[in-house]
Amino acid sequence: MSNPLLSNWDTPFEIAPFAEISDEDFAPALEQALADHAAQIEQIATNPEPPSFANVIEALETPCRALEQVLGVFFTMAGADSNPRREELQREFSPKLAAHFSAITANKALYARVKAVWDQRDALDLTPEQQRVLMLTHRGFVRGGAALEGAADLRMQEIKARLATLGTQFTQNLLADERSWFLALSEEDLEGLPAFVVDAARAAGAEKGCDGPVVTLSRSLITPFLQFSPRRELREKAFRAWAARGANGGDTDNLAIAAEILALRQERARLLGYDSFAAYKLETEMAGTPEAVRKLLMDVWGPAKAQADADAEVLTQMMRADGINGDLQPWDWRYYAAKRRQAEHDLDEAALKPYLQLDRMIEAAFACANRLFGLEFAPLDVPLYHPDCRAWEVTRNGAHVAVFIGDYFARGSKRSGAWCSAMRQQAKFPEKQTPVVINVCNFAKGDPALLSWDDARTLFHEFGHALHQMLSDVTYESISGTSVARDFVELPSQLYEHWLEVPEVLQEFATHAETGAPMPQEMLDKVLGAANFDMGFQTVEYVASALVDLAFHDGAAPADPMVKQAEVLAEIGMPDAITMRHATPHFAHVFAGDGYSSGYYSYMWSEVMDADAFAAFEEASGAFDPERAKALEEHILSTGGSADPAELYTAFRGRLPGVEALLKGRGLAAE
Repeated sequence: MSNPLLSNWDTPFEIAPFAEISDEDFAPALEQALADHAAQIEQIATNPEPPSFANVIEALETPCRALEQVLGVFFTMAGADSNPRREELQREFSPKLAAHFSAITANKALYARVKAVWDQRDALDLTPEQQRVLMLTHRGFVRGGAALEGAADLRMQEIKARLATLGTQFTQNLLADERSWFLALSEEDLEGLPAFVVDAARAAGAEKGCDGPVVTLSRSLITPFLQFSPRRELREKAFRAWAARGANGGDTDNLAIAAEILALRQERARLLGYDSFAAYKLETEMAGTPEAVRKLLMDVWGPAKAQADADAEVLTQMMRADGINGDLQPWDWRYYAAKRRQAEHDLDEAALKPYLQLDRMIEAAFACANRLFGLEFAPLDVPLYHPDCRAWEVTRNGAHVAVFIGDYFARGSKRSGAWCSAMRQQAKFPEKQTPVVINVCNFAKGDPALLSWDDARTLFHEFGHALHQMLSDVTYESISGTSVARDFVELPSQLYEHWLEVPEVLQEFATHAETGAPMPQEMLDKVLGAANFDMGFQTVEYVASALVDLAFHDGAAPADPMVKQAEVLAEIGMPDAITMRHATPHFAHVFAGDGYSSGYYSYMWSEVMDADAFAAFEEASGAFDPERAKALEEHILSTGGSADPAELYTAFRGRLPGVEALLKGRGLAAE
């Protein structure tokens, strides 16, 4: 019987035939796919013809379909619908994949051919896109250690394999801690909680097989519990569990893993001739240097901390009025901030939430994409990897553009957070292929499912990433969609969040779950007026995380990351009642892989641009200005990594932005 992962997918739009795939198909399929890809690489490396762009660079750009199919399906399911067998496979696959791809960059014959093409680049008649692909390919080999010899070469391959194993362990430990902990609630414990929190707690209890409601470590449940539970002792218990993920001792503890990852990254950078891993990593980003990153973060830190300190005084007085004389604690902040928002803005999350139905917010995201870029979305009835998933065909002027899959609900088999990935990326070489894009979120289930304002923003954010994938229009897959500098990749996603706050969007799509009535103008005004509420807290928890990440990688690797974390927080004067958004033991952005390592700052770097980019629409005819939308697609969304990010942004805006737009957008600019 043939393996469905290796077959040609005769399905609508060649979507993976999930109903035919079993966990036992993955291991043999991966073995075959790796062998196929290794043979393909060997053929390129040993080609007797003189090296050329076509027989080296374009040959490397020719995808191994079997490998793409296997990895696309496996990592989608391992992240969004894991089980013990898939976790076991992931532990097996990580070092194998690291060794496979490390062997490619370590292939001296292959690197010699890549370098030969690079050395003759000025004599080649290449398009700008081809020149970019050549540069990125050569740079990738060099930064991967292709020029290393002997013991250094072997050590680099060992480091890569070990890092892959450690990253997988870190992720699985975090998932295990999140999955195993819950706090059972009595009916008394539900007093004071809004109905939507009670409903979410009952649904979580049912999923856990409990008789009654529970609080889990899903952000979509624990955050509103911390906002609304009047029982301080329960808030403390829940918060401490949330903060302790990955640091509970035993088999799921991540502290030793984090320390080893940092040491290996430093060694990797030194082998390549860099003073630090941050210097190595940031060389290819827009920021360029650790110093540039630190300056941006500290430019924002001062105003943010000042605002947070002022807010802490107000919240402390509110706590005193409740008869609590101790210090304001992290498990108090969200509770008193929610009460303050209601008092100052007359905005009650429980009253707001019925207007933020998941289905209507999906419609809103689609409608904005239609007005801006002419995209249409039609539901698809196809088997997917979980019953919660749904799919749409994306078209423009009747022509197929992409398949979009949404997987929105939290469950124990899904890692926390939200993300966008592509099971297939857009490309035109060696033949045209359209993307299959997935947004994964962790919203609380309900009937109907209701979102918080932060949830709705997350939905728009991830859909912005999806648009970057779906509107990609490049030749080569390696520079398609979100294959851009890490501190540029968040620009489209963060920019798209702005359309959630456009009044006419909310007027049309923020309708009450029971009555269908549109959000009252008074509430709409309050929502938009409170958009920057508690921004000191949000900015401090984020910037602190980014500064700790940078400190971990800029200089010698710390023997004890928790000691280093404490030193950094003390040095910047971290407020006692605010914690890092992601403390070290559960900082998956940084330790689950290299993606955001010494790069967590990139959300803020991109925010400098997204605030300025949306201002371009406002300075024109408004949020749906057709010329600005056309320029956004032409210069940013369609171009992938085909040009330098600074050049792309300048082509869109005419200049690069400063930090002022960000501070103004967050309400932190000096009066």
